Amino acid sequence: MGVSQETRDQLAVEFAVFFPHLDERQRRLLMGAEARILGHGGIRAVAQTAEVSETTVRKGVDELEAGAEPLGRSAAPAAGARGEGR
Repeated sequence: MGVSQETRDQLAVEFAVFFPHLDERQRRLLMGAEARILGHGGIRAVAQTAEVSETTVRKGVDELEAGAEPLGRSAAPAAGARGEGR
């Protein structure tokens, strides 16, 4: 059956609202999450709606499934407490 036009229209509105506020990785993760929610046919529907390649959406899905680090959490915390040794 595929993804309905109503769902595609809702995605288009969501993307129009959020995309200007997101960086490339955040957009990819949002698209990946939407594709996962939609299930079968979701990657194609999201890619067509967002006007990106299916590879980009699939990469977002893969990042989510791999447990991608949250933004701002890519580096390990520094050892020791601040101000030690003073």
